[in-house]
Parts: sequence; structure tokens; C-alpha cells
Amino acid sequence: MGIITKIILLLIPIGIAYLYFQVTKIDPIPHVEDAYWGPKSEQGKSEDVSIRPFKINISKEILDDLNARLKNELDSNRLVPPLENVGFGYGFNSNFLKKVGNHWLSKYDWRAREKLLNKYPHFKTKIGGLDIHFQHVKPKAKNGIETRPLLILHGYPGSIIEYQKMIPLLSEPKNSKYNYELIIPSLPGYGFSSGAARPGLGTVEMANIFKRLMDRLGHKKFYVLGGDWGAIITSDLATVYPDNVLGAHSANCLSWGLEGHIRNFLALTFRSFFASPEEAEHNWPTWGETFSFMVKESGYLHIQATKPDTVGVALSHSPLGLAAYLLEKFSTWTNRTWIDRDDGGLLENFGMDELLDNVMVYWVTGSITTAVRLYSEGLIPWSGINVDRVPTNVPFDCHALSGDLIVVPKFAISNKFTNIKRYKVNAGGGHFGAFEIPNIIAADAVSFFNSL
Repeated sequence: MGIITKIILLLIPIGIAYLYFQVTKIDPIPHVEDAYWGPKSEQGKSEDVSIRPFKINISKEILDDLNARLKNELDSNRLVPPLENVGFGYGFNSNFLKKVGNHWLSKYDWRAREKLLNKYPHFKTKIGGLDIHFQHVKPKAKNGIETRPLLILHGYPGSIIEYQKMIPLLSEPKNSKYNYELIIPSLPGYGFSSGAARPGLGTVEMANIFKRLMDRLGHKKFYVLGGDWGAIITSDLATVYPDNVLGAHSANCLSWGLEGHIRNFLALTFRSFFASPEEAEHNWPTWGETFSFMVKESGYLHIQATKPDTVGVALSHSPLGLAAYLLEKFSTWTNRTWIDRDDGGLLENFGMDELLDNVMVYWVTGSITTAVRLYSEGLIPWSGINVDRVPTNVPFDCHALSGDLIVVPKFAISNKFTNIKRYKVNAGGGHFGAFEIPNIIAADAVSFFNSL
């Protein structure tokens, strides 16, 4: 045996051992500073920590401008007709977009919807130089029923609109030994919360902001529930502040580290070996099918992670453009088979008005650019603090939805979430579970939190 062969045979196990170490490496819980994210001109000044009542009251000028833009876009000939028989296959079908626009212009009543949104109290408070908006719903005091705090976090392309139907189901749930005091914020840069003035505000940093918000409201310990970005921030909160988070409910438990990706590949490729009994009952897409679908659906993600301000210019000037860009996701992310339908199946699980409520939150606040910047801060590997290799030991309820973009088997996330109390596969609902099937998600969350 030659010297070169001996060296190669020696290096192979060393290389395997090194790769195994890198894949399974565990990082310590990082310390996250209470950073300042506001304008530099305000930095160093004493921050107003008061909690201020807030009411949604959009000016007539903004609404008149919206209606003028809508009318102009609908009257013009600039909407290109869709190809024949493609449904939503090339994006939002322009024939159906005209119907959305006409409803928005002629039938949608923002003042009535605004009144509904103001049914529950809104507040703002300054944290790290940013105005953070949140709904704060306190249940009525009842003898013998304890109240527990629950932080609820939305994602993209959603907003607080996603959780309005869940509020009565969570604050005073039926047949529950606890009521829940709900804190439902707009993520920084989304809706009525101001965006950062400098780079670096990723999901871990947002988790820090919401930890500070809960501290300010007097809740040192609390529960948390989230979807999409809200699910990732939920995971980050539980990872970085395990002494404060009593339990977490997530519709999107994901392990973003290398080990998690390898586990996901194995679980979806060799299902009979890795699938749990709950998973074996469902005919989930294979890893290859999932990868192919994500390639088709993730073009928005790449541009938002690299050039968010460029796409933000177009979306903040065209109401029909914004509606198409946002609402398209409520089609295939809810049910991938609806891509062949001319209406994208949008009205199967949602009402037209509530879909437009969500679009309006982005439009009337002009927040689409600051919202999509989160993709640049949260997905670029060298941006912000990374906790992918830090185990999350807080009790978790991972509620997988079979119609979601990515359905992650329990095996794929058990390295990250080491204390999964419940893992459930729900055959109904897609990515926007709380918005689509609020009764089911609320009942599951209440049952889980009660058990803790």
C-alpha cells in the first residue's frame, strides 16, 4: 500500500468525523443586547416608555388617493390578459384581479372594516427607538378562572388581520380552566409598527423587542403562538429566553440548521423508516416534490432577500400590484392544487373583504417596503444573530398543516425542538392556519396551554 493511499485512508475518517461535528455542533444561548433601532438623530435621548392608546383612523386623503389610483388602473388598458387555461400558473390571473379591484373600489367599505378592527383596544409604545403597535385584549374577570398572558405573532404576507377571528376563541375560551390575555403586535416594519432605521433587525432581534414589550406589560413569563415569520420569532423567543416562555404553539416548526435539512431529506425520502404514526396516515409530498414546489413558489423570497427596496417602489405605488403580489400567496400557500383555477381558489377559505383588510393594512401604512426588508435581515446567513444550532428546550406544540408550503416531519425538527409535547398533523388548512381554520387552531392552542 503506497503512502498516498495510506494518507487518503487516514483522512477519510478524519473528514467524516469533522463533518459529523459540524452538523451536530450545538451553540450556547447567545446574549442579545437591548439594541436601538430608531433614527440616529434620536439616539441617546431618554425614551418615552409610556403605553399610549391608539385608534386606527386613516385620513380621507389617503383613502381618496387609493380610490383615484384604483379607478385609474381599472380604467386603463395596462392589465395584460392572462394566457388561456393557465389559472394562477403564471401568477395572479389578471381577469380575476379586475374583479378584486372592482370590489375594492365599489363594494369594500374601509370605514366599516376600520370600525371592526377598533372593536378591540390598540396601543403603541416606544421600544428601541421604534413605535411598536399592538392589540391588547383582556378577558373579563371571572371567579375561579385564572388569566394567563399569550403573545401572538403574525408573519408575511399577513398582519394582525390573520388573528381577528381567533380573539374571542382565545381570550375567553369555552370549557377552559384558564382565560388568556392577548397581546397581538404588528411586527416592526409591518402595518402600524415603525421599521428600523438601520440594517440588522432580524428575527432574534425582534424576539428581543417582544420580550421587552412583555416586560413592559408586566409579564415576566408568558405563552407565545405564531405562524410564518411569527413562528420563527416564536422559536427564537423560546430559544433565547427559555426562562420567560412557558410554552409555545407553532404552525411552522422548522429547523433551519444543516442537521435539520439533512433530517428533513431523510424523513421525506425514507418515510417508512422515519415517519411517526401520525405522519404515516398522510400522503405528504416527497422531498423532491417539496423542493420542486418551493423553487416555483420562492421567486418573491429571493428578490425580497436581496433587493427589497426595489420591489417596494412598485408595490407602494400600485394598489392592484400590491393586491396581486400579496393575495397570490393565499392561493397556492393554502392549497397547491388551486394554481389551476382562474380565481386561485381564494374565496374558498377567505372572504373578499377580509383579504382586502390585509392588503389595506400594508397600503394605508405604506409599510410594504419595510416589511419585505425582513427577508434581507432574516434569511441572509451573515445578517444578525443565528440560533439555528441552539436547542430549544421550552415545551412546544408543533401543529403541522398538510396543505402548507413545507410539511416538516417530527424527526426533522426533534434536534432543534427537544421538548415537543405534542406533534399533530392536520389534514385541513394550509400556511395561514389561524386565518383559515381559526376554530381548530384556537382549540388546539387552548388545549395545549391548559395542559401546561
